[in-house]
Amino acid sequence: MKILILGGTGAMGTSLVSILAKRNNSLFITSRREIISQKDNVEYIKGNAHDKNFLIEILSNKYYDAIVDFMVYNTDEFKLRVNLFLEHTAQYIYTSSSRVYANENKCITEKSKRLLDVCEDNEYLETDEYALTKARQENLLLKAKKKNWTIIRPYITYNIERLQLGVYEKENWLYRALHGRSIVFNRDVADKFTTLTYGYDVALRIADIIGKKKALGEIMHITTSETKKWKDILDLYLNIIEEKMGKKPKVYWLDTSINTGKIVGNKYQIKYDRLYDRSFDSSKIDNISECKEEYMPLSKGLKICFEKFIDENRRFLDISWKLQAYMDILTKERTPLSEIPTLKQKIKYIICRYTLFLKWKYNL
Repeated sequence: MKILILGGTGAMGTSLVSILAKRNNSLFITSRREIISQKDNVEYIKGNAHDKNFLIEILSNKYYDAIVDFMVYNTDEFKLRVNLFLEHTAQYIYTSSSRVYANENKCITEKSKRLLDVCEDNEYLETDEYALTKARQENLLLKAKKKNWTIIRPYITYNIERLQLGVYEKENWLYRALHGRSIVFNRDVADKFTTLTYGYDVALRIADIIGKKKALGEIMHITTSETKKWKDILDLYLNIIEEKMGKKPKVYWLDTSINTGKIVGNKYQIKYDRLYDRSFDSSKIDNISECKEEYMPLSKGLKICFEKFIDENRRFLDISWKLQAYMDILTKERTPLSEIPTLKQKIKYIICRYTLFLKWKYNL
């Protein structure tokens, strides 16, 4: 099959490319940087998939058996291109998110209510926050004349580059642990049940619905059925780090995530997702994909990813020195300025760590 993958160089995209290439598909992957393919059936197209002119260029006079879209658009942006996608493929796979679901006191199915449809928080509804954006873009597909789309809703995925802990990316918590400082964690989130799915498992099931007519016009989430409390996931991380590094990180407990949300800027993600218990019934994707491979157990998957991160000497992405300063204030620890790469970032850390700036700025 001839398959176009938009934003295919991220966590799920790279796994999907690997799987589909082995199945002898012809793959075309957009990337903002120049990548030279090592495989005859994989071609990277340099360009910005947010640029509609670039999209028109790669879609004009072409027809794909499938388009898999990992891009994150704002709603107005998506409205301008949704029909363009549907007209140039037999199957358009749109990556939504299981964050669209409202709070449920039972296992979530695809028929569960969405935040956009039941939330009464007008201030929140006026935003284009991620969960609302995805739901609004789902609505555009549902209203489209052509029904050659498939909506997938992954939840929290992990791999070697992405290891999340509650409201934090690895750059917020793992960086501290590996530099001998305390992990800051939030009690209100720690007691909630959640679901973390290995990125390869998600990619495998995406690959298995490509070309399936019974997937057209369907919405399905792709998550493991294994659920754990965040505090148990923290314990997994602590034991994995201790086994590999020889020392168990310390943990500083915050009672709530309110101030964290102010500083990180993700208060709605916390309020309308991380403070919910999340468990999923994934029987629909299993039936449609017919995938027979078991999901990776969380304890095994996290261990594999962490050990690879260390053994391959992977680098952290950008560190928020503002957040690190806040955490250092809480734990009464200090980040050596030699650790901070630029003068501007050193100054930011010093102001946030040693003055009342954060307290004034965020009303802490």
